[in-house]
Formats: sequence, structure tokens, C-alpha cells
Amino acid sequence: MFKLKFFLSITIFLTLLITTSIVKNKSREIEKKIYTLNKTLLLKERDYNESQLDFSYLTSPLNIEKKIAHLDNHNYLPMKYSQIFLSMSSFLDLKNKFAVQENFNDKKKKK
Repeated sequence: MFKLKFFLSITIFLTLLITTSIVKNKSREIEKKIYTLNKTLLLKERDYNESQLDFSYLTSPLNIEKKIAHLDNHNYLPMKYSQIFLSMSSFLDLKNKFAVQENFNDKKKKK
């Protein structure tokens, strides 16, 4: 009788222990998935809100008219395509060329 009670209690304990660890691992996996989904959802919500704001602002004719009225055409000069840099390295290359040219001009003046 004692062996049966002991065996039954050990069996119940082990099954509960194993099921607890399985449930814990599954819940942890679910929590990780929920976290990643929440993160992507927040990014998409922010992007959606910004898109709505841009759309409502840009499609309003009154806002466009106000921008055009405040735009001073005499002070506004459009940028030439050659002045637009596609990367930081191209900007630094051009800056270095100007520095070398200035140094070369300074040496000419000194002679």
C-alpha cells in the first residue's frame, strides 16, 4: 500500500513538473511572438499616422496656397543637380578637391 501511494505521488509530481516546464516554454515563445508583433505594429501605426498627416496636409489646397504666398521667389534659388550629393563620401571628395584647389591657389599667390 505504501509503495502504491509513493509511486502515485511521484508520478503525479513528475507529470506536473514536466507539464509546467512545457507550458512555461510555450508561453515564453508566445510572449516573444507578441513582443515582435507589437513592435512591428507600432512601427506600422506610426508610419500610417505620418502618411495620413502628410496626405491631409499636402492635399489641402488652402495649405498649398499659403505656402505659395509665403514663398519669396526672389530669394529662392533651385539647387543644381550637380550640387546634390548621393552619399557622404561624394560630399567629402568634393570638399577635399576644393581644399586642394585652395591650397594650390594660395601657393600661386605666394610666388
